[in-house]
Amino acid sequence: MNIDLTQLVTESRNQASAEIDTLSTLDMLSVINQEDQKVALAVQSQLPNIAQAVDAITQAFANGGRLIYMGAGTSGRLGILDASECPPTYGTHPDLVVGLIAGGHQAILKAVENAEDNAELGQDDLKALNLSAKDVVVGIAASGRTPYVIGGLHYANSVGAMTVSVACNPDCPMEKEARIAITPIVGPEIVTGSSRMKAGTAQKLILNMLTTGAMIRSGKVFGNLMVDVEATNAKLIQRQTNIVVEATGVSPQQAEQALNACERHCKTAILMLLADIDAKQAKQRLADHNGFIRQALTG
Repeated sequence: MNIDLTQLVTESRNQASAEIDTLSTLDMLSVINQEDQKVALAVQSQLPNIAQAVDAITQAFANGGRLIYMGAGTSGRLGILDASECPPTYGTHPDLVVGLIAGGHQAILKAVENAEDNAELGQDDLKALNLSAKDVVVGIAASGRTPYVIGGLHYANSVGAMTVSVACNPDCPMEKEARIAITPIVGPEIVTGSSRMKAGTAQKLILNMLTTGAMIRSGKVFGNLMVDVEATNAKLIQRQTNIVVEATGVSPQQAEQALNACERHCKTAILMLLADIDAKQAKQRLADHNGFIRQALTG
């Protein structure tokens, strides 16, 4: 693939930072901060496309499918970060949201030469996951031209999976390969070509929206409380108690009693207290309503 970086917005020079090496530390940081403020507005322009992706991911989860992120370098690491936060936050299986990075596990900490330039590697990594039409593949690359990601998206399309691109350059190859294109144009970076900065921030915001939105739509949030959080450490044990208290208005002692009666499952404890039923009844009601507390209360 011929690379003409001069055509990429993310590779152009930013006039606002053209003399940044001559500024005081405070003025330097002010320039960075001013540029960063543009990122949220760039993401805002893509909300309709992000919403389409959230609905597609939610449907995939309901059908037994997965969300698979794939990227190289910073983009790949951001996908892995977002995927790794889902199990402790929402009690999901580790295989529900998966992060792939060009070059494999070692590339998380250290760049792997030429891995991102291999389109077949993207296809092979998805084959190794037994990709199916039930899944959603989200390709992430600031440039929008990374062969590893394009190869993966192309293969995903061939098996009938939903494909989404997250890039920061308009009319890029990834947009053409994906069924849903999310393209926040954040403009040139403070340090020319350092797309871990504004482009990376935009990607992080979007990935947060994709998983958070899909988890809310899947019934894993009640109000704004993470009611499927797993108690894997002392902080999260306390968070569970606080969540039950906030959701029901009972005392911490009553919350603890309810949690202990249902093997510390927040949703069950909340439903027990709000509906005045026992753990067995609460578990059955939740099962009958696909884990949605509000439907279990009114159904």
